Amino acid sequence: MTSKDRQIATSRRPFGEGALTTDQGIPVDDTANSLRAGARGPTLLEDFHLREKLMRFDHERIPERVVHARGAGAHGYFQVYEPLDEYTTADFLTDPDTRTPVFVRFSTVQGSRGSTDTPRDVRGFAVKFYTRQGNFDLVGNNMPVFFIQDGIKFPDLVHALKPEPHNEIPQAASAHDAFWDFVTLQPETMHHVIWLMSDRALPRSYRMMQGFGVHTFRLVNGHGHGTFVKFHWKPTLGTHSLVFDEAQLISGRDPDYNRRDLWEAIEAGEYPSWELGLQLIPQERVFELDDIDILDPTKLIPEEVVPVTPVGRLTLDRNPDNFFAETEQAAFCVGNIVPGIDFTDDPLLQARLFSYLDTQLTRLGGPNFTQLPINRPLTPVRNQQQDGLHQDVVPTGRANYHPSSRGGTMQVGPGFVTYPEPVDGPKERKRSETFAEHYWQATLFWNSMAPWEQEHIIAAYRFELGKVGEMTIRVRAVEHLNRIDHDLAVSVARGIGVEEPVKSIDNHGRSSPALSQEQHDGAGSPRTRRVAVLVADGADARVIALLRDACTEVGTSVDLLAATDGTVTTSDGVPMEVTRAMSTTSSVLYDAVVVPSAAADLSADGVAVHFAAEAYKHGKPVGAFGRGLDVLQRAQIPLTTATTDPALIVEEEFTPDFPHTLLTAVSAHRNFDRDVTGIPA
Repeated sequence: MTSKDRQIATSRRPFGEGALTTDQGIPVDDTANSLRAGARGPTLLEDFHLREKLMRFDHERIPERVVHARGAGAHGYFQVYEPLDEYTTADFLTDPDTRTPVFVRFSTVQGSRGSTDTPRDVRGFAVKFYTRQGNFDLVGNNMPVFFIQDGIKFPDLVHALKPEPHNEIPQAASAHDAFWDFVTLQPETMHHVIWLMSDRALPRSYRMMQGFGVHTFRLVNGHGHGTFVKFHWKPTLGTHSLVFDEAQLISGRDPDYNRRDLWEAIEAGEYPSWELGLQLIPQERVFELDDIDILDPTKLIPEEVVPVTPVGRLTLDRNPDNFFAETEQAAFCVGNIVPGIDFTDDPLLQARLFSYLDTQLTRLGGPNFTQLPINRPLTPVRNQQQDGLHQDVVPTGRANYHPSSRGGTMQVGPGFVTYPEPVDGPKERKRSETFAEHYWQATLFWNSMAPWEQEHIIAAYRFELGKVGEMTIRVRAVEHLNRIDHDLAVSVARGIGVEEPVKSIDNHGRSSPALSQEQHDGAGSPRTRRVAVLVADGADARVIALLRDACTEVGTSVDLLAATDGTVTTSDGVPMEVTRAMSTTSSVLYDAVVVPSAAADLSADGVAVHFAAEAYKHGKPVGAFGRGLDVLQRAQIPLTTATTDPALIVEEEFTPDFPHTLLTAVSAHRNFDRDVTGIPA
C-alpha cells in the first residue's frame, strides 16, 4: 500500500474523528473495564487493549539526566542587533532581520526530577538555537565559572555532590561530608564554591537570572580569522535572588516555585527576555590578561579587563505543549556548533564534547534522538546514516554509503571548517602551570560583594559546614578560606567550632563591581512582581482599587488575602471578593506585603502579624497605613526606621504617593541593609 493509499483509507474510516484508538489505530469501545470471562470471572490474556495500555504505562519513564534532572523549558526566539560579520560567519549572529527560533531549558544540578526548585545550587541555562545552518547549543550555567579544570574529574565531583551512596541522603543539597571532603581536597574548586555560597545560588526566578557559557569559545569570520569569546546572558528584569531562609520555606510551600513562575509569566504575556553579551578577546591579547588563562574554566575575565558588548536579545514567548515530549526529551549537546563558531582547548569543554552526546544514547534510546521534534534542526538532514533504534524517517535509494554512482550522492562542502589551530606537544597527563593558582579570583569575588552579600556568604558557609560531621573536613575548609580572606575565615570558624586561623596571606584588594548583585538590582522592574495586600472587614474599597490599579498598570499583580476565603465587607457595606485565605499561602511567595487600614483589628490575627514580620525579615518592601500600622507594631517592626529604610513605607493615612513609593521599592527588590535583629521568626 502506497502512502497515498494509506491517506485515502484513513479518510474513510468508519468511526468518529475524535474516537479513542489503540496505538494501531483500532477504535476502543471501553477503556474502563478489562475483558473478562463473565462479570466476576478472570481477566483474559487476549485483551490487547489492556496489555498495550499497561505496557505503555510500564515503559513511559526514561532515565533522568544524571545532573540537571530537575528543569523547566520554553520556546522563543533570538535576534541580533547588528551584523557581527567582522567576527563570525554564524548566520544567526550576522542577520538582524532574522528571528532565530530557540528552546531554552533551565535546571538545578544536584537534585532528582522530583526535587524542589529552590535549593542552594547552580542553575543550568541551556539554549538551543535552530539556525539556518543547523542547531547550535549553548549549554551554560548561571555562574561564569565551574568547579573543576579537567573533565576527567567530573564523575568524582558529581558523585561527591549527589546524595551519599549508603543512604541516598541528602537530596538536592551540598551540605554534607562527601561534597566538602571532595572540594577541600581540590583547591581548584574554591572559586566556584564561594559563588555557590553566595545568593547567586538562590535565584528569585529563572527570569531574573544571569547566564554564562562558562568556557571560552572561538568565533571565526569569513577570512578564517579567529576571535576568542565568552557568552553572557543578562536578564532585562534585573538579577535578583532569594535569601536562604526564604528559599527553604518556599521548598515546603511551593516546590515548583521557579517552574510555575516561568510558566505563568509566559501564559500572562509577560515574556521574559535576556540580552546576549560577548566578551571578545583578540588572539594576540590572550597572553596579556594578567593571571588569567582563558582555557581555565575556574577563572572569569573581569568586565573591567574585557567589557561585555551587548549584541542581541533572547525572548521566550511560548510554553511547551507537552513537558515530556519537549522539555524532558530536549537533548543539548555542547558539540552542536555551526560554521563561524568553534571550540578551544579548554580541557573541561573537551570532555563535555564526548559526555553530552554519549548520555543521549542511554536517555533517549539510541542514535536517532535528533529526529525527535524538539531536537530536529530546521535545516534538511541529508546523510548516509541509517537504521538504529527509533528510526522515524524512511530513507529511500539503494546507496547508504559515500561516494556512490548509484544515485543519491550528496555534495560535500562548503560547510563547517574547523579552525586550523596549530597543535604540537608531547603526549602527557599534565596540567598547564597557568592553571595552578586557585585563590585570587575567589578573593576577587569576595572583595566585590556588598556587605550584606558578604554576610549571606558567611551564613551559608556556617550552615553548610555546620552539617559536616567530620571535624577534619571543617578545619580544611577554614584553611582554604584563610587563603581567600582572613576575616572571612575567622567569621566562619567562629560559627562552626573550629579554631580561628592565624593570618597567613594578605588580601590583594582587587575587586570587580559587576560581580555584585547590588550592581544589577538598580536595573530591576516591578513587572511580574507579586504584592500581598492583607484585608479585613471595613477596608476602604476605593483605596484598595487605587492601589491595585497602580500596580496593574506597571505589570505587578495584587492578591487580596484575608483571614478566611470568600469575601470581606468594605467600609461601604459592600462584599469584596478576596483572592485566598492567608493561611493557605505565605509571605515567601510574594515580593511585598501591604497592610491597609480596616475596621477589623488585623493586629489580633497572628497569621497577619507573621506575614508582615517574615516579609520584613527577608528584606522585602512592607507598607502600611492607618490601622494597618498596628500590625507592623505588633510584628515588632521599628516604624521609626522608615525615614532611612526605602522598603518600609508607612503613612498615617493613605496618600496618592503610596503606590509609587511601594512600586519603587519593589523594583529595587530588597533592602538587605535592614537590621532585622529582634524580629520574631
